[in-house]
Amino acid sequence: MNARRLIPSAALAGAVALAATALTGCSGAAASGAGKDGRLAVTASFYPMQFLAEQIGGDHVAVVSLTKPGVEPHDLEITPKQTGRLGQSDVVVYLKGLQPAVDEAVAQSGVKAVVDAAALTELEAHGPSGHDHAHGDAHAHEGEEGHAEGHAHDHGESGADPHLWLDPAKYAEVAKGVGAALEKADPDHAADYRKNTDELVGKLTALDAEFKNGLQNTASRTFITTHAAFGYLAERYGLDQEGISGVDPESEPSPARMKELQELAKKENVSTVFFETLASDKTAKSLATDTGLKTDVLDPLEGITDQSQGADYFEVMRSNLKNLQKALGSK
Repeated sequence: MNARRLIPSAALAGAVALAATALTGCSGAAASGAGKDGRLAVTASFYPMQFLAEQIGGDHVAVVSLTKPGVEPHDLEITPKQTGRLGQSDVVVYLKGLQPAVDEAVAQSGVKAVVDAAALTELEAHGPSGHDHAHGDAHAHEGEEGHAEGHAHDHGESGADPHLWLDPAKYAEVAKGVGAALEKADPDHAADYRKNTDELVGKLTALDAEFKNGLQNTASRTFITTHAAFGYLAERYGLDQEGISGVDPESEPSPARMKELQELAKKENVSTVFFETLASDKTAKSLATDTGLKTDVLDPLEGITDQSQGADYFEVMRSNLKNLQKALGSK
């Protein structure tokens, strides 16, 4: 069993400092927090970035998300109006490598205070050929490697999986960087941003403990999902993720892949096929019918809608935990 390679605290502190340093060029207006109503104008690329900005910024920020609720963020196209609004932001918080249209718009926006979540933690590759051997899992069962098999999205040349927010510990690292960025952009309210960041990190640390304890003893360690977004979560808690069709949650898997998953379900004591709220459940239901398995929701939390099993990040993540425990046979 490989030990999980943890980020040294010094390196993390450096990353947070880097995020703050990247904001030194922000304009006088941004530095004084002068949005339309005196609040800092923050543009977030999609829900997980919006949630961080709102939780840390509180009443001092006005947050706008480029991705509307119910829109699959990977497919987002930016309107000219959004591009214009982006350029007027005091701070932009996004995740490079997840949404190509956003990456391009941010690069052209001219905004100086840009926070890239992908630069605030260590990204890993969770590709179709298995798992990233450099990152075993400290929580894996003895004799097992904590790995995240699956067929992830095409994440550009780096091959890095961008779905870092589904690992509460990684999401906490990003929260610290966002907090440092807001402090730099609006020093008058730095103490509040620091306090809010500490509170949020504390909640994420508690959530991480809930997942660790809740998934420690299960009858199965393998779960099947239509959207292979859960590589970080699987790796953190010693589970095996199997994506049905890989790159696109809407695409049809090959007959060979369906056969492979049917055999895997029998071998690994899999009871459930997971689908998500923002994509069709047709493929999951097809596999479930062929194998006699149940279906349930595992939400990749790319957006909150009326169909979401919770009103915010923490509620949906706890719902995911309950559904995983039920599917894996928590003891």
